[in-house]
Amino acid sequence: MAKWNSEAEARQQILEMVGEYYRDFKQNKKEFAPGDRITYASRVFDEKEMQSLVDSALDFWLTTGRYADQFEKQFADWLGVRFAHLVNSGSSANLIAFMILTAPELGERQIKKGDEVITVACGFPTTVTPVLQYGAVPVFVDVTVPQYNIDVTQLEQALSPRTKAVMIAHTLGNPFDLAAVREFCRKHNLWLVEDNCDALGTRYTIDGETRFTGTWGDVGTSSFYPPHHMTMGEGGCVYTNDPLLNRLILSYRDWGRDCVCPSGRDNFCGHRYDGDYGLLPHGYDHKYVYSHFGYNLKVTDMQAAIGCEQLKKFPGFIERRRHNWARLHAALQAAGVEEKLILPQPAPNSEPSWFGFLLSVKPGSGLKRDEITHFLEENNIQTRLLFSGNLTRHPCFDQIRGTDAYRISGSLEVSDFITENTFWVGVYPGMTDAMIDHMAAMIAKAAGK
Repeated sequence: MAKWNSEAEARQQILEMVGEYYRDFKQNKKEFAPGDRITYASRVFDEKEMQSLVDSALDFWLTTGRYADQFEKQFADWLGVRFAHLVNSGSSANLIAFMILTAPELGERQIKKGDEVITVACGFPTTVTPVLQYGAVPVFVDVTVPQYNIDVTQLEQALSPRTKAVMIAHTLGNPFDLAAVREFCRKHNLWLVEDNCDALGTRYTIDGETRFTGTWGDVGTSSFYPPHHMTMGEGGCVYTNDPLLNRLILSYRDWGRDCVCPSGRDNFCGHRYDGDYGLLPHGYDHKYVYSHFGYNLKVTDMQAAIGCEQLKKFPGFIERRRHNWARLHAALQAAGVEEKLILPQPAPNSEPSWFGFLLSVKPGSGLKRDEITHFLEENNIQTRLLFSGNLTRHPCFDQIRGTDAYRISGSLEVSDFITENTFWVGVYPGMTDAMIDHMAAMIAKAAGK
């Protein structure tokens, strides 16, 4: 048995050994060589994340605790919002962001079954799934190339008397036209949900004011899945400036409870046994009063512990992503690939925090997307498609195809183009200049340059 003088001393020695373990077995010390695998994304971490994780494990609190509290406060401060709450995934964050808008507390603005939510078909399914599962109606609008975001000229056409919200994602770090979408929502008294899972750290300017994406709408969401801008393994976050929405987030995240007293702090509010709720007897324990049909979507404290260290590194992650994207863009331009491939463009009035680098095969180029991606994959360069492409073409729509469960406004012609012609490669902060340059050379070769 080790002879420690105190628990503090024991903990310190354990954490020092974790640091040594990282440096001996996990630290990447190998220089990149052409032919080595280049993934589209990966975790970027050091001994600090591992030590923080072990420190939390030694507490053995397991569920949401001190590290979660710390992260939520620091993340909210960094974003510049009043409230931020961790959940167990970005998908759960989107679920919560939508479900709070179905709460009866919102009065006439409550989303009810059959009400419509404007979104895009070209994105990730979890932006749409909560809408369909609740029984509201997603209204799909097309996107534009080379920004790959919603075509704002189609918003008015998509509007109906049943429209209650707009819920769309910023694509791979490139923000949608927030000025136009926000004005549309204000004009028609609609909720705006920003799915910010692929764009954390992106800045957008409206009328001289610059904010992070995710903070312009009524509620924003983030994901901390390993490939994303920062990671907790699994994890996500929902954030808002609205006190009522904040209270609803806490309720829907925590089983639908009416009580929002912190975990492990019974009767923090001082009114645990003196209320009247629904048809329950007077004084029914408030901790077990359910005002909504909610979920248990809390994050573990071990995940949050990793996030606290990732957040310290995050500004550097953003800058490296921008550097990698700019270097790849310049190299492909210099190689002359624009004759055959459409290069991405940042949205006006934005400073993107890039998640990936999008490319589309030009019509009439003689190239095929799948031939290019197969060539890159065979040469150890990982590729991804733009998620669903046109989501309505996927098997998950087979049972509702042709019904009134969803609506398509106008054409999804560009979404179909993306489905057949678009792919992307990574620019994550673990990539070196040598990796970016090699990737550019191989893309150029695949394009016949």
